[in-house]
Amino acid sequence: MRVLLIGADTAVGLALQSFIVRWGRHEVVPLSTSACRWKSERQAKKAARRASCEVIIDTRVVSALDAREELHELDVERCHWLAKACQRSDIRYLYLSSARVYSGSHDRPYTEFDQPDNSESVGQLLGRAESLVKDTCDGHLILRLGPIFSARGDNSLTYLLDQFAAGGSVTLDNNLSGCPVDAGDAARVIAAIVDQISTGADAWGVYNYASSDATHCYEFAEALLACASQYSAIAESSVELLAPEEVGDPLNRALECSRILNTFAIKQVPWRGFVADAVKQYFELQQQE
Repeated sequence: MRVLLIGADTAVGLALQSFIVRWGRHEVVPLSTSACRWKSERQAKKAARRASCEVIIDTRVVSALDAREELHELDVERCHWLAKACQRSDIRYLYLSSARVYSGSHDRPYTEFDQPDNSESVGQLLGRAESLVKDTCDGHLILRLGPIFSARGDNSLTYLLDQFAAGGSVTLDNNLSGCPVDAGDAARVIAAIVDQISTGADAWGVYNYASSDATHCYEFAEALLACASQYSAIAESSVELLAPEEVGDPLNRALECSRILNTFAIKQVPWRGFVADAVKQYFELQQQE
């Protein structure tokens, strides 16, 4: 199967290329983040046509969120352009979304059937993007992911390790809980879905995937700091992790993932199992640079 990978230079895109190349079952047409900043629908349609693909995997929006970039209306409109191109040409559209479509007000994990309820601007834009994809392209698969971490690019892991290297105090919010996902684990899930699509699986709709264990920023940072002290001069005693003085209502963006298990036989795995390798790779990349 021929796959157009939009955002091939993102953490998820790079990990996904590695997975697909290793397995050798599909051909990837990579498109960088800068190359998909289309200004018109015609440009998006042209990119899809040139790729001559059967599946488009769109990592743009979720990667921008995890890099703490601001999401704009044009980013949402590009989803609409791609969805229309897919509908016209009978291309399957695998769009990566985020748990941030939810407000976090539930005290249980969110299912795919919970309506997006995040009233913040980013939540509204995410919800609009999902609606446009669902309403425009029959062959859509929306995959909502927990926050992505990776040794590459801008994300929670690289941000925190950079802060640790600077020393001093790091204030972290322990109010919001969720289930982070290693970029390699996300790639495993996406590649497995593409495999099953290629064999004729007719399982379109919305799916959740996140790691199996919920955490918050403070606990995640503690795990990173413990690993970082093994690979650099950073000592746990040289960094002070602080909780904010003002504590709001607890929020929860954990995802319930039984639907992806029942449909694609994809199991959740703990995020902690990926931390040591990701931290090690981060410092290896730092040395190379």
